[in-house]
Amino acid sequence: MSGKLVGIFLMVTALITAVSLYYLQVYHFYEEPRTGGAVMLTSVSSGQPEEIVADDVTSIDATSSPIRYRACFTTPLSQALLTESYVLVEDAAPLVAPDWFDCFNATEIGAALEMGEALAFMGAENHEYGVDRIVAIHEDGRGFVWHQLNDCGRKRYDGTPTGPECPALPQTDAQESN
Repeated sequence: MSGKLVGIFLMVTALITAVSLYYLQVYHFYEEPRTGGAVMLTSVSSGQPEEIVADDVTSIDATSSPIRYRACFTTPLSQALLTESYVLVEDAAPLVAPDWFDCFNATEIGAALEMGEALAFMGAENHEYGVDRIVAIHEDGRGFVWHQLNDCGRKRYDGTPTGPECPALPQTDAQESN
C-alpha cells in the first residue's frame, strides 16, 4: 500500500513539475504582445540602422533571454527598393515563437527565405552583445523580426575565446565573467 502511495506521489509531483516547466517556458517569461514600435534596417550607405515604414507592428519579448524577441508587421516597401538600400543577411534562421504568438511561424518564414519568396535584412548588428536583430520581408509586404546569435555571440555562449574580430564585452559582462 505504501509503495502505491509513493508511486502516486512521484507521478503527481512529476506532472506538476512538467506543467510548471511548460508554463514557464511558453508563457511566464514573455511579456504580453505589444502593438506599435519601429522596424529598423541597416543602411548600405551609412551602415547604421534606419527606420522603415512599418504598419501593424506586434511584438513579444522576454527579459530571460536576448533571443526571445519576435515581431510581425506589414510594409508597403518593395523588395527591390529594400535590396538597394539595406544590408541583406545570408544565414538568417528564424527561431520558433510560442504557439500563442500566431502571426510568427518560423517554419513558414524559413521556407520562404529558402525559396526566395522572402529576403532577410540586418535590422541591427549587435543589438545586444553577440545578438543581431534580423528582419525578413515577403514579396507581399509581410515582415517578421527576430534576434539571432552572431559568431561572437555563439563563441561567447559556448566558451570559445571571442578573438579580436569581436567587439569588446560591455563592462558589466566583463565584470561578471571575472
